[in-house]
Amino acid sequence: MADDRRARRARGRAGVGLALVAAVLAPVLLAGCGEAPGDRAGAPAEIRRVLDARAAAVLARDEPGYLAALDPGADRLRTEELRLFRNLTEVPLASWEYRLGEVRQHGGRATAEAELRYRISGYDSGPVTAPRTLELARRDGRWHLTADRAADGGVQQLWHQGPVRAVRGERSLILGVGHDEARLTALARTADRSVPAVSDAWPTRWAGRVVVLAPRSLEAMGALLGAPAAGYRGIAAVTTGETGATGDAPADRVIVNPAAYDALGDFGKRVVITHETTHVATRAHTSPATPLWLSEGFADWVAYRDTGRTAVQTAPELHRAVRRGDLPPALPANDDFAFGGSPQTLARAYESGWLACELIADHWSETHLTDFYRALTQAPNPTTALPSALTTVLSTTPEAFTALWHDYLRQRLSDR
Repeated sequence: MADDRRARRARGRAGVGLALVAAVLAPVLLAGCGEAPGDRAGAPAEIRRVLDARAAAVLARDEPGYLAALDPGADRLRTEELRLFRNLTEVPLASWEYRLGEVRQHGGRATAEAELRYRISGYDSGPVTAPRTLELARRDGRWHLTADRAADGGVQQLWHQGPVRAVRGERSLILGVGHDEARLTALARTADRSVPAVSDAWPTRWAGRVVVLAPRSLEAMGALLGAPAAGYRGIAAVTTGETGATGDAPADRVIVNPAAYDALGDFGKRVVITHETTHVATRAHTSPATPLWLSEGFADWVAYRDTGRTAVQTAPELHRAVRRGDLPPALPANDDFAFGGSPQTLARAYESGWLACELIADHWSETHLTDFYRALTQAPNPTTALPSALTTVLSTTPEAFTALWHDYLRQRLSDR
């Protein structure tokens, strides 16, 4: 039970992906391959050719070709870029390209906004995107890179933190920095077990595989998320990715906080990774209309499904509240899931969402639960999606559902 409580405190959430999607993975609207401002002057077209050659060198593992794009006189940059290139050695890339956006030219110097787009072979159906700011200088009749850094709102990629070690599981790919192969192999085994558990509970087409990033530390995890690390202390993992109703979620990543994750026992680790893998599976059917009590509750429902854990074991904070006669007046609001707030409020929010999803599965059916989840994304009006789905899928109202949920809490969390 103690391990269960640590898992409760430590788990990540889809809401992180929702809140950070613009900063982490969402595409930046750039000019792409069309004519960019200043193309008539020739600079963007020439710079685009430099970036195309650089991208081709990454995919070909062509070290001299990669370095050829750099300013010959920038020794520090060449050393840093060589390190980054070698850090990528074990990353199985299917694609790597730059989309050139605005170019600001001042004589023989230029600053270009670009979007790096890459895919992991066998895992990503669409690209991860990362905004970059490039600085260039024109020497001997051609443009050379003098700087390549994350643009405003951009984040580090894993290979900026050190040599990436890759471990392939049967249904997972683990990319880690600063961890030995044995630790990453154990993480792959846990991830491999999560995939069929999620597929069994979520009978909707999804990739059936998961990419897990294992940075060196909590601080490194924060750098990958572009957020203060302190906000994720005690959180074992989060999931990032694009949301929407397209039926395709191309580039989800589960990011593990090694300190919090390693503090868990085997059961807690399995709960955390299954929870996060559920977010990967449901991402394409998650939208701003999906309340966090549903997305988080459903992920917990999948993670605890068929584990044999009782409601009292799984929801200790809510159990104590019920014993005091302190029932939550309503299902948790999205703000109740904020990291950095009261641990008790956060725990009760997760537990409340889990029991609401279990209620739907028990009182209606598991099929009703998954249909209800999908119905929210498919609703034409996000502001009325929840009451509409309650009516059309469950034939109830928000008020009646809340009353039924209160009765369910008393039933499942009573000491009798």
